[in-house]
Amino acid sequence: MEEYASPFSRTVAVDSVGEGGSNVRFSATPEECQKLAELDELVGLRDLTVEAQLIRRGREGLFARGRVTAVVTQTCVVTLDPFETQVDEPFEIAFAPEAEAKAAYERAMAELEAATDKARLLAEQADPPDPIIDGKVDLGALACEFLALGLDPYPRKPGVAFDGHVEDDEPAPSPFAALSKIKKD
Repeated sequence: MEEYASPFSRTVAVDSVGEGGSNVRFSATPEECQKLAELDELVGLRDLTVEAQLIRRGREGLFARGRVTAVVTQTCVVTLDPFETQVDEPFEIAFAPEAEAKAAYERAMAELEAATDKARLLAEQADPPDPIIDGKVDLGALACEFLALGLDPYPRKPGVAFDGHVEDDEPAPSPFAALSKIKKD
């Protein structure tokens, strides 16, 4: 499996989070924002901030709850004009030691494979925990994922609508009208 280096990485050691939990807040640098904009095919990205509450989950696990906010510049799918919009994406993620996370993922996949109503199971099934790697979690990489989830795949400038119908003054000629003309000749 190929290692992936996140363009925005902020690791937190699980051991650094006390029994009472901790709160973290961090922002991306302009260079990190530029790399993320390129990765997500955005015109621009600025003010990317992550706020999270970290809570111990047993002896070795962790739970993160928070939000990713940013200002993104996207291209309108109707006018092709760039425009800015706010992303505010909440997240709740459980983390577990690598072996435990892998086993939970494999159980979830087996249940999905055996299910007759896969859509219902996916809607009801809790996500397996993300792995803790070398005693750390990467909240920056997590933020990248949730930023991407918060993007509108078909962005439209405010006030712009596409109804899909183009009005012509004259109706389009029927293809049979051309055949009819040939037949008459």
